[in-house]
Amino acid sequence: MKPLAPAFLTFLLVFGSGLPALATNCPLQIQRAEEGIKKALRGKLPPEAKALLEEARQLVVEARASHEGARGKPDHAAAILKAKTAQALAEEAAALAAQ
Repeated sequence: MKPLAPAFLTFLLVFGSGLPALATNCPLQIQRAEEGIKKALRGKLPPEAKALLEEARQLVVEARASHEGARGKPDHAAAILKAKTAQALAEEAAALAAQ
């Protein structure tokens, strides 16, 4: 039975620490989304880009709420998904502004 102890400890370290990793990743992804929005705002925005940025801002608000009210991994994963989607929308708006 003793050979199983290191394997069990390794299992706990790898899979048991997922929630803190997700919890600390949310603010980073939200911050990146906010920075992307600010970057996009530096250019001259066509109407399509403005709509994308408004949607990105809304997703950042939702991501922050999901993170703050998280009760488990799915809530943190939802916050990260929303923040990354906001990042993508901000990048698309910046690309439209650069044209």
